Parts: sequence; structure tokens; C-alpha cells
Amino acid sequence: MALPALRPLSVGEILDVSFQLYRRHFAALATVALVCSGFPVLLSLFIEASGGMLQHLWLTGAYYVIFVVLSAIATAATVFIVSESYLGRPLTAGEALSRATPFLWRVIACSILLGMLVMVGFFLFVIPGFILVCGLILSFPALVLEPGTTASAALSRSWALTRGARWRIFGMLVTLFLLLYIPIVALTALAALALPSAPSGAAMTGGLVGVILAGVVQLFLYPLFYCVLTVVYYDLRVRKEGFDLEVLAQTLQTA
Repeated sequence: MALPALRPLSVGEILDVSFQLYRRHFAALATVALVCSGFPVLLSLFIEASGGMLQHLWLTGAYYVIFVVLSAIATAATVFIVSESYLGRPLTAGEALSRATPFLWRVIACSILLGMLVMVGFFLFVIPGFILVCGLILSFPALVLEPGTTASAALSRSWALTRGARWRIFGMLVTLFLLLYIPIVALTALAALALPSAPSGAAMTGGLVGVILAGVVQLFLYPLFYCVLTVVYYDLRVRKEGFDLEVLAQTLQTA
């Protein structure tokens, strides 16, 4: 893949570049998603088919621990794949997973801090919650791509980087939501209509369909979301920090 033109991008261009990266490196991105979500989905299917979470509390607890750990690894690995590909250095799924593992606890800590802050924001009349989401959304790319960054430092870095661009980020997130999640809602509705009408089987089948759809979302939409976040991260660095000139200088030095 040729190195893309590092320049300020419009919202449409950011989405276009993100979709291109997603398509070109779908195999690596899907492999990471499959490796990290496959076992949790299978375990969730087993729990649902065996009577539900209340019937298997210890398995449910194990599921959530495994899900959190593997999701953190998938987040870091996906950011690595997208970042390296965007800069013209394609990365395999195995390499990305290997590089992502040391970031496990920092990504989990960042997720907890981010969730707590956003939750407080939504309790404060909702609007502060949206502001915090748009301001802290780049915490994960900052954490993974900037050496030595702690979870709290990644939040601060994202807040500073997004200053003056949060309306653009909000519009982009809304656009992405409309493009991706409305089809999923439609698919879920169609699946519900196709379920058996018998009360004895409908509830169980509905739960299994919900688990399967959650797995599909994890496999296809999760990587694309982080494609967009990583491209936005680099776009803001180009706009505010001259990252394009930094890359050009490094290229000339190695030439």
C-alpha cells in the first residue's frame, strides 16, 4: 500500500480512508477480531443454550473476565494494524497481537477511567457525556501509539488533541452510527420476525440469535470503528503538530 497523502482531511475523506484501510486489511483485522472474540462468543452461546447466565454464575463471571481481557488486546492490535498500514507499513495479525499484549492492563485501566468519566457526564444532564465522549475518544490510539503513555495521560492527551474539533468528531460518530448500526438493527428485527412463534422455543432462540448477532458486530464493526479513530488521531496530529512534516523528515533521513 502506498503511503497516503498526510494532510488535513474532511469528514468524508476520513471515512473514505478508513473504509479503504478496512477493506485492504480486512483479513488481518478480521483475524484479530475472530481470535479475540471467538471463544467469548462460543462461551456465551453455551451459557445461553444451557439455561442462561443465572444458571451458570461462575461461567458468566469467567466470560466477562475473558471478554474484557481479549477485548483490550483486540483494541491495541487493531490500532497497531491500522496505524502501520496507514503509514505504509502493513502488519500481520500475529505481529499485531504480539505487540498488543504488553498494553493489556493499560488499555483496561483506560477503559475503566473513560467509562467512569463518561457515565458521570451523562448523569450531568446528558450533554456533558457527549462532550466527554468526543473529547476522550482518541485515548486508545494515543495510549497505544505514543510510547510510555499511561491510561490517565492518554485521556489528557486525547482531550488536548480534540480541542476545537469535537463538533467534527461528534458529526463523524453520528454518521458512522447511521451507516453501521441501523443495518444491524434492521437485521435484528428481521431475525426476530423469523423466530419460532412457540413460546417455549422463542425465548431461547431469541437469546441465541442475540449472542450470534453480537459476535457478528464484534467481527465486522469493531475493527472499522478503530480504523476511523486511528485516522482521526493522525488527522489531528497533522493539523496541530505538523505530523506530516515529521514523517517526511524521517523518510528523508532514511533515504
